Amino acid sequence: MRDLFHLKENGTDVRTEVVAGLTVFFSMAYIIIVNPSILAETGMEWGAVFLATIIAAIVGTLIMSMVANVPFAQAPGLGMSSFFTVTVCLTLGFTWQQALSMVFICGLVNIVVTVTKVRGMIIAAIPESIQYAMSGGIGLFIAFMGLINVGIIGFEDVPVLENLSDPSILLFLFGLLLVIVLHILKIRGSMIISMVIVTLLSLALGLTSMGSSISLSESVSALPSTFGAIFSSEGIPSLFSEATLIPMVLVTIMSFCLVDMFDTIGTFIATGRRSGIFSEEEMRSGGGKGFRTRMSRALLADSCATSIGAMVGTSNTTTVVESLTGVEAGGRTGLTSLVTSICLIATVFMAPVISIIPTSATSAILVMVGILMMSSFAHVDWNDFDEALPAFFAGFFMAICYNISYGIAIALFTYVLVMVCRRRWRDIHPVMWGVVILFLMDFILMSVM
Repeated sequence: MRDLFHLKENGTDVRTEVVAGLTVFFSMAYIIIVNPSILAETGMEWGAVFLATIIAAIVGTLIMSMVANVPFAQAPGLGMSSFFTVTVCLTLGFTWQQALSMVFICGLVNIVVTVTKVRGMIIAAIPESIQYAMSGGIGLFIAFMGLINVGIIGFEDVPVLENLSDPSILLFLFGLLLVIVLHILKIRGSMIISMVIVTLLSLALGLTSMGSSISLSESVSALPSTFGAIFSSEGIPSLFSEATLIPMVLVTIMSFCLVDMFDTIGTFIATGRRSGIFSEEEMRSGGGKGFRTRMSRALLADSCATSIGAMVGTSNTTTVVESLTGVEAGGRTGLTSLVTSICLIATVFMAPVISIIPTSATSAILVMVGILMMSSFAHVDWNDFDEALPAFFAGFFMAICYNISYGIAIALFTYVLVMVCRRRWRDIHPVMWGVVILFLMDFILMSVM
């Protein structure tokens, strides 16, 4: 095990990796229950999506473990699932089979973009100050996500603090205080300890119970309804059967690609800058030549997972931001993601058990990780307005838009604006121009569709 994952070379050990893998699993377990509920609104069968979600997560995470040797988990991104359901199916009127087909094509496009090194070139083209700002911005994003998930912040005309006497919120505050104290005391496994204690308290107080879920046999019998649906007459062939719909199809595929690609880039940059999982050379070159580096293999693994997920019947499978909880717990190699994969396999038979993990427990961990990631902002020269402006927008819009890729897009827009105003447009990497133009096209086209 030590030799397979090069634990010594990466400054870690089996115990640390196992704890990190468990931390990632418990942080992301809610996706397995929530994702089917979101996609079921399109007419897909809950049981089929439940199994497809687990299969996609297992396969994607195993590829990350065994091929790239990085501590990242993969699963359908809930933001992309909401886009899939609300925008693509319910608003634009595409069927879920067509939407899955577009996700599959998105995966193929991202594979090509990764193999041709375009995705690595994009990473290399992003200035170092913005990369650090993206890391801090993702910290803000996941901390905000934790606060929203637990319901401590509500939205009326303006964001407001909800009733702090709510037992779930009080439990969240206790969990956050507990993990902070454990971290200060340097207790190993502080995050997993906090989640276990909060879960047990939630059970004891009757705030959660063994959830109801359809049986495994029912899920298995429902899976054929989505498995391979993209290859049926209602899938890929139907996308291009009407010439008038093709422009909308292409714009939607581009939206899937941009959001999927930049969510992953943001997570990889955030992780690489904080933990050293990716070397400085990898960060500067975007993975280097060939597929000899961990970053280049991880980018390829992420691209493959999207198409695999679409084939079995779920929306974009991506590197989940909850992976950062494992990195903060000390995970540095693929052993972390292998442990997460084993836990995911167990969920096939233990779906009701997963529902006992309360949002109070996972949200506290997300806020804690967000706090730790804020240190990346220290690498930004806030006295230099040219650096400070894109950095501010990266962090602010990631949180306020609740979307990593939009925060990156707005940061890149402001960076280009600053460089043009300084008459330094020749210093802007050609790839940067291409990315900014694509985002502008996407925003404009989606606004008029």
